[in-house]
Amino acid sequence: MNVSELLNCRLRNTGLRHSPFHRPGDAVNHLGAVQAQDFAAAKWALGLRVKNSTDADIEQAFNGGTILRTHVMRPTWHFVMPEDLRWMLELTAPRVKSLLAGSNRKLGLDDALFAQSNAAIARALEGHTHLTRLELKTVLAEIGIETDLRRLAHIMMWAELDGLICSGPRRGRQFTYALLEERVKESTGFRREEALERLARKYFASHGPAQLEDFSWWSGLPKKDARHALEGIGPGLEQAILDGRTYWFSPHAETTARDSPSTFLLSLYDEYTIAYKDRRDFSETRDIERMIARGNALTAVIVINGRVAGTWKKALKKRSIEIIVNPFRILNDDEQEAVESEVSRYGKFFGIPAVLAEKP
Repeated sequence: MNVSELLNCRLRNTGLRHSPFHRPGDAVNHLGAVQAQDFAAAKWALGLRVKNSTDADIEQAFNGGTILRTHVMRPTWHFVMPEDLRWMLELTAPRVKSLLAGSNRKLGLDDALFAQSNAAIARALEGHTHLTRLELKTVLAEIGIETDLRRLAHIMMWAELDGLICSGPRRGRQFTYALLEERVKESTGFRREEALERLARKYFASHGPAQLEDFSWWSGLPKKDARHALEGIGPGLEQAILDGRTYWFSPHAETTARDSPSTFLLSLYDEYTIAYKDRRDFSETRDIERMIARGNALTAVIVINGRVAGTWKKALKKRSIEIIVNPFRILNDDEQEAVESEVSRYGKFFGIPAVLAEKP
C-alpha cells in the first residue's frame, strides 16, 4: 500500500467518496461517533456523506432523536446513535472524568455538588421537559448553586457523562437537554472487553487504514486499553506497513487508487482530518504549519485527492454565502472547477446560494 492507496481507502471508509449513506443515522452508525462541538460544521460533515441530503434533513434527525449530541469522548461533543450511547459512556466516561478532575477542583466542583446538581436537573427535566442551559442555570441557582460560564459547562458535562442527560430537540436556534432515560429506550449493555472491541471494530472499519495511536487518540482511551482492543479484533483486520508504520483496516476495504479526482470542502473537525493522531499522510509538514499560522492546527480545509490543499471560510451575506478559499498552491483548471462545484454543493445543502469569492 502506498500513500495514494491509503488516502483513497480512507476517503471511501469515512464515507466521503460517493456519499454512500441514505440517512444521517446511517452515517453516524458507521463512523461510531462524529465530533460535533461546532453544530453547523458537524451537520455539513454528515451532509457530505448522506446522498442528496440537506441541512433540514440533519436537523430533523437531530430533533427527532435519531442521532444525539453529547459529551462521550475526549472530552467534547459528538453525534452518536441512541443505541450506542450507554455502552460508550460506560467505556469512555471514567477516562474523561479523570481528565476533568483538575479543572473541577479549581472550579470548586466535587462529588457532593454534582449529586446535588444532578438531582435538581433530573427533577427539572422529568416528564419529557426540554430545557436550555440558561434555564437550567436558573434551576441550579434556586437551590443555591451559583454558576459562571465554566462552572455551568462542567456541571452539564458531568450530568452527560453520568448518563443522566443528553441532547433534546432544538427550540429555534437554542439547544435543549433531555433526560436520557426518556430520550433513549433501553439498550444492550456489554462487558468492558466486548465494548472495547466493539468501539475498535467501528473505528478501524470506518476510519482505517489507521494506526494504534490513532485509535487511542480518537477514543480518548489509554494506549494500553486501545492495544488490548486491537489485539482482540486484529485477526479480523488487514494490516499494511508504510514508512515503518503499521496500519490496520477492514479486509473489505478498497485500496486501489481511483483515477477520477476527488475534491471536498471539509468542515471544521471533520472525521477525515480530526480522527488521527498522526496526520502526516494527508498533509505535509509545511501545510500544517500554514494552518497553524492561520490560528488553528485543524481548520476547515480543501481536500483534493485525499490531501489537504488549502483552507476555506464562509462569510454570510444578505442573500448568499461567500466561500473564501486559500489554496496552498495554484490549482489547475480541473481542480478549480471541482472547488466551484463543491461551493455550489455547500449552498444547496444549506438552501442558500453559495458563491466563490476571491481571497481578499
